[in-house]
Amino acid sequence: RSNLIPTIKFRHRSLLRNRRCTTTCLCGRLLQIRALRWEHGSVLPNALWFHTSAEAMEWFNCSKKSLAAYVRSLGGNKGLDITQDMKPPKRLYIEVQCLKDYGEFEVDDGTSVILRTSSQHVLPCWQCEQLIRQGILEHVLS
Repeated sequence: RSNLIPTIKFRHRSLLRNRRCTTTCLCGRLLQIRALRWEHGSVLPNALWFHTSAEAMEWFNCSKKSLAAYVRSLGGNKGLDITQDMKPPKRLYIEVQCLKDYGEFEVDDGTSVILRTSSQHVLPCWQCEQLIRQGILEHVLS
């Protein structure tokens, strides 16, 4: 009987170590998914969807809804989108070039712009940052 105790302790410690490693791995993956939300916005590219498990996408969607509810609670009835400006803008308007056909894009002042491949536009910085991160627009350095 006494010779089984070291074996039981070893097995128990191995199970605890495996649990710690698994938890650390899962936490790291969830942090990566959260970073993808800030980098790509609320819609992930198809290549990322393909390599993500159903449980991870469920967590992403719940996290996205929670962030959206928080954003709506800020800044009165319109909300304050804290995901737009990752860096403070140097100018209010920037010149952008469209890399992909996107279609009609409505600016806050009510004007509409048709975003077609290779077309260039001057748009409010905070409104096109999300499209720049998604690879639809590219900032033209002047």
